[in-house]
Amino acid sequence: MKAKEFSLPDQTGKMHKLSDYKGKWVVLYFYPKDDTPGCTKEACSFRDSMEVYRNRGVVVIGVSKDSIESHRKFSDKYRLNFPILSDPEKEVIKNYGAWGEKSFMGKKFEGTLRNTYLIDPLGKIAKTYKKVNPLIHSGQILKDVGNFL
Repeated sequence: MKAKEFSLPDQTGKMHKLSDYKGKWVVLYFYPKDDTPGCTKEACSFRDSMEVYRNRGVVVIGVSKDSIESHRKFSDKYRLNFPILSDPEKEVIKNYGAWGEKSFMGKKFEGTLRNTYLIDPLGKIAKTYKKVNPLIHSGQILKDVGNFL
């Protein structure tokens, strides 16, 4: 399945399009909220493995509905070394099927699902990860990328 094109600003305001990364593997991960425990663990796990990703020619991109300013603070606080894109209109989040029903403490609500898409150099979705565990997710992706390379 072909990955859907997008154009969103990162934590510095720089625009990113999927087509900018043609010819590279892309980890496009969606997360609910900046500076919350699970999202922080997931982002820091990607940060800590970034040298391995880069050595394998893999780009990591995070997406949430938080503002550019929120992303900038989150990125600065945890020294994130990859772009996190702001999608306040939830357009890209919804296009990728990463918006849906969630529940917390017995209450149901709509929100960003913790989904990740591994996109191959031709722009096709090679693997989809749903309801990921933020503690082990980066390691799972690195293992899978190793299998594809």
